[in-house]
Amino acid sequence: MDLATLLGILGAIGFIVMAMVLGGDIGMFVDTQSILIVFCGSFFIVLSNYNLGQFFTIGKVAAKAFLFKLEKPDELIEKSVEMADAARKGGFLALEEAEISNSFMQKGVDMLVDGHDADVVRGTLQKDISLTSERHETGIGMMQSLADIAPAMGMIGTLIGLVAMLSNMDDPKAIGPAMAVALLTTLYGAFLANVIALPIANKLKLRLAEEKMNQQLILDAVLGIQDGQNPRVIEGLLKNYLAEGKRTISTTDE
Repeated sequence: MDLATLLGILGAIGFIVMAMVLGGDIGMFVDTQSILIVFCGSFFIVLSNYNLGQFFTIGKVAAKAFLFKLEKPDELIEKSVEMADAARKGGFLALEEAEISNSFMQKGVDMLVDGHDADVVRGTLQKDISLTSERHETGIGMMQSLADIAPAMGMIGTLIGLVAMLSNMDDPKAIGPAMAVALLTTLYGAFLANVIALPIANKLKLRLAEEKMNQQLILDAVLGIQDGQNPRVIEGLLKNYLAEGKRTISTTDE
């Protein structure tokens, strides 16, 4: 669970709701017409930009901002050095029984055990990195589209409300509901874009960067092991992926 995402979004929603409650009856901030225009309209426009298969994963994509978990780079480095040491002592077949939780690393190790050459290993793993990035970018694109579309739908709702208000200037009772639609659609559009969609899109970008870095680290580790490099040399190479302050601790010093 990513507490930063959860606390950030829930905190923002909480303060917005608190402001509404302090301003009077919270029911005056609820309008069915505005909800239909902004929320339903925005999601259907996002649907028009993607195919059905992609669109119906939008909930799963958004969940990655809250539930997505990656191994820490230093843990991957430690595991890589351990495998490099095992391969140096017993050959690639010694890696066959290694317990590896990361599926991408497992795929690379399996290719070493099967005896594929370096070009095949590099090409296959780089293709996996590229495809993973494309999947992430599709999810980011959907959330970014939602963030872009929601304010525009809010503006459309505002214009609808203004037209309805101006068309009924001779009926004072009709002015209030029309004005509510005009203002609340703008509020809903800004809320959906800036409190929900945009933070999730930005967190998914961070997830993409983190996973891509981990996969590139694993690729370098696998190629280093295949090349028969000394475990300490591999460790030194992989530590470049860590923040400078974390590079001094040797994972091979037990």
